[in-house]
Amino acid sequence: MRTYHCFWLLFWAGQPHQSFLTPLSKRTSGFPEKEKVLVLSGNSRQDLHRSKRSWMWNQFFLLEEYTGTDYQYVGKLHSDQDKGDGSLKYILSGDGAGDLFIINENTGDIQATKRLDREEKPVYILRAQAINRRTGRPVEPESEFIIKIHDINDNEPMFTKDVYNASIPEMSDVGTFVVQVTATDADDPTYGNSAKVVYSILQGQPYFSVESETGIIKTALLNMDRENREQYQVVIQAKDMGGQMGGLSGTTTVNITLTDVNDNPPRFPQSTYQFRAPESTPLDSPVGRIKANDADVDENAEIEYSITEGDGYDMFGITTDKDTQEGIITVKKALDFESKNLYILKVEATNTHVDPRFLYLGPFKDSATVRIQVEDVDEPPTFSRPAYIMEVKEDVPLNSVIGTVTAQDPDAAKNPVKYSVDRHTDMDRVFNINSGNGSIFTSKPLDRETLLWHNITVIAAEINNPKQSSRVPVFIKVLDVNDNAPEFAMFYETFVCENAKAEQLIQTLSAVDKDDSYNGHQFSFSLAPEATSSSNFTLQDNRDNTAGIFTRKTRYNRHETSTYFLPVVISDNDYPIQSSTETVTIRVCACDHRGKMLSCNAEALIHPTGLSTGALIAILLCIIILLVTVVLFAALRRQRKKEPLIISKEDIRDNIVSYNDEGGGEEDTQAFDIGTLRNPEAIDDNKLRRDIVPETLFMPRRTATARDNTDVRDFINQRLKENDTDPTAPPYDSLATYAYEGNGSVAESLSSLESVTTDGDQDYDYLSDWGPRFKKLADMYGSMDSDKDS
Repeated sequence: MRTYHCFWLLFWAGQPHQSFLTPLSKRTSGFPEKEKVLVLSGNSRQDLHRSKRSWMWNQFFLLEEYTGTDYQYVGKLHSDQDKGDGSLKYILSGDGAGDLFIINENTGDIQATKRLDREEKPVYILRAQAINRRTGRPVEPESEFIIKIHDINDNEPMFTKDVYNASIPEMSDVGTFVVQVTATDADDPTYGNSAKVVYSILQGQPYFSVESETGIIKTALLNMDRENREQYQVVIQAKDMGGQMGGLSGTTTVNITLTDVNDNPPRFPQSTYQFRAPESTPLDSPVGRIKANDADVDENAEIEYSITEGDGYDMFGITTDKDTQEGIITVKKALDFESKNLYILKVEATNTHVDPRFLYLGPFKDSATVRIQVEDVDEPPTFSRPAYIMEVKEDVPLNSVIGTVTAQDPDAAKNPVKYSVDRHTDMDRVFNINSGNGSIFTSKPLDRETLLWHNITVIAAEINNPKQSSRVPVFIKVLDVNDNAPEFAMFYETFVCENAKAEQLIQTLSAVDKDDSYNGHQFSFSLAPEATSSSNFTLQDNRDNTAGIFTRKTRYNRHETSTYFLPVVISDNDYPIQSSTETVTIRVCACDHRGKMLSCNAEALIHPTGLSTGALIAILLCIIILLVTVVLFAALRRQRKKEPLIISKEDIRDNIVSYNDEGGGEEDTQAFDIGTLRNPEAIDDNKLRRDIVPETLFMPRRTATARDNTDVRDFINQRLKENDTDPTAPPYDSLATYAYEGNGSVAESLSSLESVTTDGDQDYDYLSDWGPRFKKLADMYGSMDSDKDS
């Protein structure tokens, strides 16, 4: 029920010097309040406390959302100075004055011109004043008053969000907090129940409930299962006026999602699985996939597979595909159809993340039986050993059998097998094999000292299907026999002093043997029979594989005998005994008193300061080479031939000078002076050629000065005749052709040049490096070369 309040402003006139302006009391419940009187001081008489009583008022109240057609009346202002003759004028200022609020300047009535909304502005502060219309001066002081907008229930509750999203774990207990919604009402909460909001649930029962005062949503049903239903949509209503009839309301939607918990164990869709695997399946290759279904999601659905029982426990393995949560069965050991063709396994699937709260639902694992049938395939032959090691003596006769390899077809058909040697491993064809029985024999002689081990590969292939083949390595060790005689460990060339004494040690000998000796080598040394009686030296065997050479006499003469050759016989103690004769070269040398060698040549005493024959030959060769070089250089300079400058008589050049010497070309102005031809008046009688020295010194010949009007042809002929008859006219080894251009010619243009060459090719590429002024010339001669090549 709405209560309307009306405000009246009354004017009360009393004594001539007192006036009061009082409003009627505000009505809220139909009972009037006491009058409020405001006395304003304005003393004009000293014997009175107040010389004047002015107008006064309380705050005005105005109902919002007025729907009438006329302006809404607010109140009335009146002054005791107003005589009703229109001399006073009422003025209103402040919030909304002249727009929202207007005043009748004659009567003081205040009216609202528009509908007011408390939610936009609840209070308006205005100021009123009465002025003399004629003078414009105020007759009353300006006073301030307040207009308050009275609230009505014109705003429905509004939620802070249009849509709420929330989630809770599935299987939650009743009363579990989900989310809290909040609605606000723009009406005045201090006046009535317009802003008192109450929450209720319109959709979502019986799964959820909401607290009417707080807006907290809770679960209302026990054991809600995500696997049955995952999404819920709840509609919540907020109503003002405390939820009473006539109140305004607003709604919001809450989307609630049940999150997963591990409340479902994995389950195999079938109890038995069957797979087939060829016996040739490589290790770690997959045989098949199995999968246990889990109604949960994400980590709650992660499964670990394992083989718990079965006769193929050690033959097969199982891993988990993290993307598909499948169990992949793989081969751990090689399969053999002939040995076993059926394996039975028991596979178990277990959740990796178990929630202890739901263990009461049962074990979170499941098992299934897997049968794997091994299929027979055509397999290559298999050798009896993974590798063979054989030994053979190096002196074995050719075609001797040194060993046998064996291979057979593992299939039930037992196909016959043939053998061969992979020639990439036996390039020299030292061995061969019997293709029927696999016996390996030698086809070339063996030498342990050359190669100790021979590593070959034998191939076994089925006769009916040669593609089915296998390989095996065969390592053949060549055993040693005593087939090498001992020899000196190094080349020995020793010397003996002329003043040596008898029984003096001059050299110690040692020997080596290429053969092996299981008990170690034992060598014996002796002189050859032919040197036993006539030798000037003796040999002593030290019994430790060394021997010493001793002098037999005192003093040796190198002029009689400068070199001795001592044959030594070395024998081993193996079977059969091998021996060799080695020669030791002993030179007789001159030594000082301490036995230090000075010289071993007999010629050194005769020609102590002479040069050796080799040094003399080298010096002679150097002299001959030097002489030949000088002669060739002189001959080449004399045989230089002069090349003619002009090949054809019709070939005419302008300002062309061809040099066959090392001069500076046209830029060399020191060789001769060409200025005379350019200017006939410039003649130097004393100008001589500087580049060469004339054989005969002639006095310079004075040439008659040409007249200014001399014809060019006559001038050239005259100069040509003078140069032909002048033995001192330069140049001596070149031909100069000049073109006279007349007086004052600077000769800045460049004449056409062409070097006269032989029939051989000449490279003109260097013209391109001379700059842009020679570009045309380079293009001309470059094109000539290209035409010649084409």
